[in-house]
Amino acid sequence: MPGTDTPAAPSAPAHATPAYDKHAYEPFAVTVDLAVFTIRSGTLHILLVERGQEPYAGRWALPGGFLRPDESAEAAARRELAEETGLDDVAGLHLEQLRTYSDPRRDPRMRVVSVAFAALVPDAPQAHGGGDAARAAWIPYGGEDTGAHGPLAFDHDRILADAHERIGGKLEYTCLATAFCPPEFTLGELRHVYEVVWGTELDPANFRRKVLATPGFVAQIPGASRLTGGRGKPAALYRGGGADSLHPPLLRPAPEPAPTEGTRR
Repeated sequence: MPGTDTPAAPSAPAHATPAYDKHAYEPFAVTVDLAVFTIRSGTLHILLVERGQEPYAGRWALPGGFLRPDESAEAAARRELAEETGLDDVAGLHLEQLRTYSDPRRDPRMRVVSVAFAALVPDAPQAHGGGDAARAAWIPYGGEDTGAHGPLAFDHDRILADAHERIGGKLEYTCLATAFCPPEFTLGELRHVYEVVWGTELDPANFRRKVLATPGFVAQIPGASRLTGGRGKPAALYRGGGADSLHPPLLRPAPEPAPTEGTRR
């Protein structure tokens, strides 16, 4: 009607931000990579897959895969762990987030950020493989390049070395070693975990004394024992004692200094 004032449109606050444009940023993918350790035939092994597709077709790599839109990084890691190991139930296995690897050039296909995990499997079945893997296998751990199997694909040598250092360090101040053992184990079997992960021999009597003096580390199973070879009496069986951390810590032996020039042998 004539003479009627038309309401003015509300003005945006001076501090308002423009609408978010998701297309303004270059897309990138997120993957999970797993450093899965176990002890087989008395030796530390790592689960590796042989890539069946480019990039790095024919090269060994850590198992892993891309996150699905509806899952978290940990859910993706447990899914990949179940697929690669063939285990029906991975909920009880030790799985911990290691760190995030985000070098822009780590994957030649596109920008890919990886969330890496370390996992322990006490009684590893035959590896299965799947996805873009030609095959999977438990390979003896032999250092950053896994010995004769050459450098791993992507930056997986670095991830594997970081995971091994993390596991070795946590054995010092947590009860993580029991995660490598069956539900019932001898102190000799527990000591062997430390020896293969640390790569050094430990004095049996000293190790036994330290373990039994650490509250909550292990609990002896009354009346249970197992023959371990030789002519000695059966060894007592233990289970995890329920503690999470070790007080005092069980420190790894300091490495022996390298011989200097002129040192007598």
